[in-house]
Amino acid sequence: MTTTLDRRLHAFRPDLADEALKGSVEASAFVPGEPARISVPVAQLRPVPDLARGIDTELLFGETVRVFDRAAGFAWVQADQDGYVGYLPEDMLGEVEASSHRICVTRTFVYPQAELRKPPIAALSMGSRVTVVGEAETRGTRYFELATGGAVIAAHCRPIADVLGDDPVTIAEKFVETPYLWGGRSGFGIDCSGLVQLSMMMVGHKVPRDSDMQAKIGSEITREELRRGDFVFWKGHVGFMQDKDTLLHANGHTMTVSRENFEAAVKRIGWLYEQPTAYRRFPLER
Repeated sequence: MTTTLDRRLHAFRPDLADEALKGSVEASAFVPGEPARISVPVAQLRPVPDLARGIDTELLFGETVRVFDRAAGFAWVQADQDGYVGYLPEDMLGEVEASSHRICVTRTFVYPQAELRKPPIAALSMGSRVTVVGEAETRGTRYFELATGGAVIAAHCRPIADVLGDDPVTIAEKFVETPYLWGGRSGFGIDCSGLVQLSMMMVGHKVPRDSDMQAKIGSEITREELRRGDFVFWKGHVGFMQDKDTLLHANGHTMTVSRENFEAAVKRIGWLYEQPTAYRRFPLER
């Protein structure tokens, strides 16, 4: 089998592969994959079907995947959002349905009915996709009723096609103090490249998942040109510039999303990740 394809972005094994890879890889069988939808608040994606292994990334409620294989309680999938490939428990998948809205706040609750005094039945992260089938109001608070059951605060949702402005840093700032989680991509825990990807997604830009992939997009600039919205990359790390002197990033030092003086951060990070490898600027074309 070829070793030139990135296993994170291409579904191939010796016994089975995505039919789109015919001619590029060797496999005993090729399949197109079947559509499915994430049915839990956060689904952790792993490189192997083993819950003891570390996670590569996370998929959010309502996001869709293609399923290439189901075995021993796991599904081998590829995310439609960013093409990431991996394994997750099969019971985290449901049937595909068209999403109408997306959660636009860092975190929100799903209530059993349109009543905030009821114990919530779930919590959803920013970026989660829901299907609204009705509306209700209780004591002046407006709710959306969901196809999957329960109700969410209407003000915490936006139509699926809407974007939250054009500044991803404004989105990333909402996550300050969110716990750092290796492989995390949600309001419950997030890593450096997950913060970049989720923030960019909410303002309408689709970018890759991992920092080494993200370092290839946008245009290169110099350190002296840094301003709000620019990105700084290290080997294995990425952060937003909140302004020309302040780095905003999810990091394992504070174990949170935090703000840090840029020069101090470069000095601190240097012992582990050496000096920055790239400075890059958006916007990207949508």
